[in-house]
Amino acid sequence: MRTFDVAVIGGGINGCGIARDAAGRGYSVSLTEQNDLGSGTSSWSTKLIHGGLRYLEHYEFRLVREALAEREVLWGIAPHIVRPLRFVLPLHAGLRPAWLLRIGLFLYDHLGGRKRLPGTRPVDLSGPIGAPLKSEFRRGFEYSDARVDDTRLVVLNARDAEARGAEIAVGTRVVSVRREGDLWRIVRRELRTGREEEIAARFLVNAAGPWVDRVIQGPLGRSEAKHVRLVQGSHIVMRKLYDHDRAFIFQNADGRIIFAIPYANDTTLVGTTDRDFSGDPADAAITEEEIAYLLSAASEYFATPLRREDIVWTFSGVRPLYDDHASAAQEATRDYVLKTDGAAGEAAVLNIFGGKITTYRKLAEDALKEIGQRLGARGRSWTGGAALPGGDFAVDGVAELEARLARTAPRLGAATVQRMVAAYGTDALRIASNLGPDLGHGLHEGELRWMMDREWARTAEDVLWRRSKLGLAFSPDEVAALRARIASMTGRTDGAMAAAV
Repeated sequence: MRTFDVAVIGGGINGCGIARDAAGRGYSVSLTEQNDLGSGTSSWSTKLIHGGLRYLEHYEFRLVREALAEREVLWGIAPHIVRPLRFVLPLHAGLRPAWLLRIGLFLYDHLGGRKRLPGTRPVDLSGPIGAPLKSEFRRGFEYSDARVDDTRLVVLNARDAEARGAEIAVGTRVVSVRREGDLWRIVRRELRTGREEEIAARFLVNAAGPWVDRVIQGPLGRSEAKHVRLVQGSHIVMRKLYDHDRAFIFQNADGRIIFAIPYANDTTLVGTTDRDFSGDPADAAITEEEIAYLLSAASEYFATPLRREDIVWTFSGVRPLYDDHASAAQEATRDYVLKTDGAAGEAAVLNIFGGKITTYRKLAEDALKEIGQRLGARGRSWTGGAALPGGDFAVDGVAELEARLARTAPRLGAATVQRMVAAYGTDALRIASNLGPDLGHGLHEGELRWMMDREWARTAEDVLWRRSKLGLAFSPDEVAALRARIASMTGRTDGAMAAAV
């Protein structure tokens, strides 16, 4: 039986971030994910690295300060998938007054030690920036945050963890866990083949996201556990709503906010909602009520009302927020809580509740403190200064890298060059050295093989919706052809592959 220092359950951003940090400090690590990496909450976010402007209203100053500081850290280690983004906040008569917003934005500019991102400025919405809006919106503010390809952030953390010695087991479910003295005995099953194996670990991390309580109640056998409040957040993706590169943040009369963000393939992302959820998080789907809410809320601002027929995609995910008994879903804390269980001398388990993509790296550092207390500390914090795969270039070097890729592979169109640099950074140059045939919309066989060989992609869904957003471009016939190509490359056709997309 193989024995690891640390076994992680869950291949979302928290699990992969912890695996990366632990492996880099010299611990032996195994991570188990029952589906695809980032296929739960981590792939259904609003795709932002942000401080959380509205959290200031709930006095979560520590969370906001930590998140604001992390924006530039993550931009520095992953400048390909993290990009600065300017947000426009129109003033809305009858809602938060200008003086209050100015105070909030002043705090937002200064709490996190901002260095490279530009600060807040008043903006005249009678010009091109406000052209998409109704005529009554003529003043506002513009401030900085950043966007991120959320699932690629997960995958790159997993890649770096593996490069530093971690084992990553995808498509594998933990079916039982038992504590025997100072070791955990973990039985897990590969879902495609049904093959089971048992491993041992000195420390267990439950990073199962919205399934964290199910792991506690199931494999860990603690039936009374209830620590998370499941909150569903849904988004709609519209045909492109405007032409400039800013995002909008809109206040609503119910106290909530929504975003409108330039998105892939000439679309605009609009979201998110906040509603309590019960049931299996895997079954989360946008409701008619949520669609109507987002269309109505955005139409309060845009001069041309949003139409349902212009929706090209929707997605919905469940956030595992720590249950702080807040009265409304949007008021529940986005901070994380770590709880370690296990008496001295026996194997310990760390259960992770809540958290957000922006602060995943800090969460991992806090988890390593818990691990170090039980197993003995190894190394120092290091992840904030080490580039993620493909991120070994300057934050202002995107245009130069795109030019290098265009010279390396002159048959790539400009849109594909931009997409590949945004996904792979400097690794795009390696992929371009052996592109092979174009399988559609700039996805070449060499890139597909890279995803399968190095990024654990197994199905068309993994490729089109998590490793990329090319699902917005592929037709049903093209999807079917991609499935067939994957089957020929793997030598098998399984139910999961046939059901993908």
